[in-house]
Amino acid sequence: MEKSQSIKNLAAALILFHVKVETVKKDSNNPFFKSKYASLSNILDVIHDPLQESGLIFSQLPTDANGLTTILMHAESGEFIQATYEMQPTKNDPQGRGSAITYQRRYALAAILGLNIDDDDDGNAASQPASQQTTDDKPWLNKTEKDKVTLTKEWKQVVAALQKGIRTIEQVKTAYKLSKENVIELSNIKPQ
Repeated sequence: MEKSQSIKNLAAALILFHVKVETVKKDSNNPFFKSKYASLSNILDVIHDPLQESGLIFSQLPTDANGLTTILMHAESGEFIQATYEMQPTKNDPQGRGSAITYQRRYALAAILGLNIDDDDDGNAASQPASQQTTDDKPWLNKTEKDKVTLTKEWKQVVAALQKGIRTIEQVKTAYKLSKENVIELSNIKPQ
């Protein structure tokens, strides 16, 4: 691993990133091993906004024959950490090399960002009675629309219900999936 002389600003940005980022769900199946994994596109989708909001950026570059270098940078200060590792593809052809690079990218991003990639429950959630199933069926409560300025209708309704004392934060949690940041913000709303 290499790093800039100081990583003070980078470390502070990583703390903010961890407040904002959600658990990465395993969204793809590996039929050969009968297991699930988080796809690269899913990881990239989950980390995109929290990285931007935290002032972080990453780059990943193939190096030498089978290496990949991942660098995480703090945009404002230029501080960075980076690491390189190699993986021998099972097939030495373009498809085998491409597959190895994708695999390396997923695991390098998870490692350098300290991502929480949800555990495989071996089908336990699916075998529970409907009343005991996980929160995956609940919609996300987003604060803003994609334009990052306009508050969503659902957010306004939840805030109004909390302000009027019609709902508690615990009731909101049973109806919606919430980011850590949104839980903190909504918990600070007191009935008027």
